[in-house]
Amino acid sequence: MKNILLATALALTATGAVAAPEKYELDPSHSQVVFSYNHLGFSTTYGIFSGFAGEIMFDAEDPAASSVNVSMPVMSMFTGWEKRDEHFMSEDFFGATEGDMVTFTSTGIEVTGDTTALITGDLTMNGVTKSVVLDARLNQKADAHPMNSKPWVGFDATTTLLRSDFGVDKFTPFVSDEVAVQISVEAGKAE
Repeated sequence: MKNILLATALALTATGAVAAPEKYELDPSHSQVVFSYNHLGFSTTYGIFSGFAGEIMFDAEDPAASSVNVSMPVMSMFTGWEKRDEHFMSEDFFGATEGDMVTFTSTGIEVTGDTTALITGDLTMNGVTKSVVLDARLNQKADAHPMNSKPWVGFDATTTLLRSDFGVDKFTPFVSDEVAVQISVEAGKAE
């Protein structure tokens, strides 16, 4: 019986059992969320979140088996105008305090092309969790990043949110309820 178990173990090792997803940690210096919304029909206003933490469990052979788990501080939001940033952090919108986070945890991935996928996940913001779908694209996967020689991946994704879904709907419908979101992240293979 021991010989059969040993032979089975050796056969699985020799044939290379199915590869598991590999852990990649987000590079906060090259990962951002840019958002935009219509302001009273006069202009488009932009903002950015930064300060990412999180990981991508990436399965290059079976991308649908991959997963994403990220977070960023609410107070990392920057719109280019300090008084607007302060207003967004007030009780009119986020009522944010130090340590409040925006999080996204994937719940499923539908591969739509060689480098594209729809990533469904739970977005938690302002104490509300809603399912959202990210239209994602793998920009590049490299065995060695040109600056640090580690395996590296980069992704872009887009989605549209209704801010009213997350309780930050002050001034709607005059200020657009719809918020366009563009995400760009880089991640290096964990050691």
